[in-house]
Formats: sequence, C-alpha cells, structure tokens
Amino acid sequence: MEYFVQLSAIVWKDLLLEVRSRERIAAMGAFAVLAGVLFNFSIDTTAVRPQDVAAGLIWMTLVFGGLLGVGRTFHIESQDGAMQGILMSPAPKDAVFLAKVIANFVLLYAISLLVLGVFALFFGVDVRNNLGWVSLILGLGSLGFVAVATLFAAISTGTSMAETLLPILVFPLLVPMVVFGAGATGRLMAGRPFSEVEGNVRMLGAFAFAAVAAGAVLFRYVVEE
Repeated sequence: MEYFVQLSAIVWKDLLLEVRSRERIAAMGAFAVLAGVLFNFSIDTTAVRPQDVAAGLIWMTLVFGGLLGVGRTFHIESQDGAMQGILMSPAPKDAVFLAKVIANFVLLYAISLLVLGVFALFFGVDVRNNLGWVSLILGLGSLGFVAVATLFAAISTGTSMAETLLPILVFPLLVPMVVFGAGATGRLMAGRPFSEVEGNVRMLGAFAFAAVAAGAVLFRYVVEE
C-alpha cells in the first residue's frame, strides 16, 4: 500500500507542476499543430492522397513531439537539486520510474489525441468508425514510447549534449513501435476491420509491457551511476 502512496505522490507532483507551468504540454501541443499545418501544405495532393500518408506522419509527429516533453522529464529536479532528494527518499527506485512514466503518459496520450484530431482535420481522414481502436493503438504506442524515453532521459540528463544524445539513443529502439503502430493506424483509417491489425496491436502491447518492465529494472542502475 505504501508503494502506491509513494508512486501516486510523485505522479501528482509532476502533473501539478505541469499544470502550473504548462511548459512541456505547450511545446508538444504547438509542435503537433504546426506539424499538421506544414505537412498539409507540403504534400502534393495530385501525386498522393493525404489519407495514404497520414498514419506515418501522425506517428512521426508523435515521436518528435514527444521528445520535446519527455526529454525534459528530469530537467526541473536536476536544476533545483531535487532529484537527489527523491532518490534518497524511502520511495523505491522503480516506483520513481513508474511515476515518471505515468505522468509522461498522461501528457503524451493527450497530445496523441490532439495530433489525431489535427491530421483528421487537415488530411480529411475519417476515423469515427474505428476511433476506439485507433485510440487504443495510440495509447499503447504512447506508453511504450514514454517508458523508453524516460529511461534514456535519466541517462542523458546532466550531460553537456543531453538534447542531442537523447534522440540518438531512443530512435533505434522506437522503430518496432512506429512500424507496428503506423501500419495498424493506416489500415484502420482505410476502413479495414480490426482483425487485420490484431497482430500489430498485440506486438505494440508486448513492446509497451517490455519497455515498462525493463525500464523499472534498469532505472535503479542508471541513477546510481
């Protein structure tokens, strides 16, 4: 019981700080809208249908926009010296990691739904028939993404090249997530039945579970170095 109290306290602290500052959510939201606008004007609609490329662009926007926010997961604590206090507290290291993942997931999932809405508006994509499944896929992708990115944000925080190092470390590990996520999203946007993408969704779920579990185990060794 104490474990969940400590976990929820850190989650609440992170979300409360974000509500007050709106620093990360504003950056990710602005990036999502601007990306949708730029992609809308950069695609030659006489050569390719926007609907055919929307899924891939949604996931790339989610990845790049997510790095803007998740990359700064430990920024405030590092500046204020509070991170050392958190790590010295009675809270288990895996609880600290899971709390950071949950807080980041809430932010990124909200942004993923915004991205979906922006691309549906500009690209004329109708996802109403499969909105629930598409939302599930974006949720699984967001969870896997924040688990990987949060772990590597802890590694890169405090280094002189943190903003450059994080994408280099994270991008190769996100390839399976983007492949399965974009493939499933594209088929559902085309009106295909869920049975065609069930395998992709299972793989996304497995990726998210593995990322969270591995991160919870490895976080202790990362912060102790």
